[in-house]
Amino acid sequence: MNQVVDQPTEKVNLLDFDRQGLRDFFAQLGEKPYRAEQVMKWIYHHLEDNFENMTDVGKTLRAKLEASCYIGPPKTVFDKAAADGTHKWLLGMDGGNAIEAVYIPEPTRGTLCVSSQVGCGLNCQFCSTATQGFNRNLSTAEIIGQMWVAAKYLGNITHQNRRITNVVMMGMGEPLLNFDNVVKAMSLMRDDLGFGLASKRVTLSTAGLVPMIDKLSETIDVSLAVSLHAANDELRTELVPLNKRYPIAELMASCNRWLARKPRTSITFEYTLMKGINDQPEHARQLIKLMRRMPNCKVNLIPFNPFPGTRFERSDATVIRDFQTQLLNAGVLTMLRRTRGDDIDAACGQLKGQVLDRTRRQAEFRKRLDEGVIHAV
Repeated sequence: MNQVVDQPTEKVNLLDFDRQGLRDFFAQLGEKPYRAEQVMKWIYHHLEDNFENMTDVGKTLRAKLEASCYIGPPKTVFDKAAADGTHKWLLGMDGGNAIEAVYIPEPTRGTLCVSSQVGCGLNCQFCSTATQGFNRNLSTAEIIGQMWVAAKYLGNITHQNRRITNVVMMGMGEPLLNFDNVVKAMSLMRDDLGFGLASKRVTLSTAGLVPMIDKLSETIDVSLAVSLHAANDELRTELVPLNKRYPIAELMASCNRWLARKPRTSITFEYTLMKGINDQPEHARQLIKLMRRMPNCKVNLIPFNPFPGTRFERSDATVIRDFQTQLLNAGVLTMLRRTRGDDIDAACGQLKGQVLDRTRRQAEFRKRLDEGVIHAV
């Protein structure tokens, strides 16, 4: 378990800087830019948080760094492993808040699911995080620090022993509502002096903030996933309230603009299957019609993962298979996500953490649960 001692507030956390930001900070210290890159390599390639162990950094500079800054990833409150090898970390924030990060190992890849906010303000009806409400955005250090903690635990060595081959901004929160900090963190994931991942291996998942999708496509080269979950506006607005502001037609137009700017990429559309809600043949037909306008994109079907108090249920296995078959027969590239880590509440849609809610949604959810309006599972 990784433990980090609290640092004085006047010191600067170097995890908050991307490469250019670190160069600028070192310039303020009167140091050459290459010194910043030396230290950056120690932080992300060697996962070193002690300046004294940076052997090719001069003693005078080490003392200067010790006096003015620190390397501070989030504290691990606890970590837990699932039977299938999935690993979850609860990471402490300020004031009693905590967020979750999840590592999913597979034979050919290792994917880390990273959070961008403490809670989430979007209130998607089928997501456990939404019931916790919202507290604040995470800093760049708190976002990239999740990867730092996981990499340290897993023995990840950049460019050599890659235990983490893919990162998805798909944990707690809506990444595009924390745009600047998320982009800086993703640039560190991609930077050769950072974690060195290819653009296609860093994915941002959004519920559909149309203006920010456009801004993202102009700012950084990463992969895009869209949480769709319904192919008609009435149902999608019920499931994803953001759809009322940015309905499907506007969302798909922004996706087409993304593809026009990045012609060699595709977009993944995530579709969580809920029993009797969005899993019927007519729903599949609506989705097929929508995907015919996006011929190079794919659909990722996600069996719903239950959590206490939810009114939704997972679709039956035969219904899921039939839904996928209907899409495949229509020529829609369709993947079925295997549920991982549900025995430790680490599956998609189950991340909860600890949120000091500023939205009152948590209190309202618990009141409805106590009154029997919704039921524990």
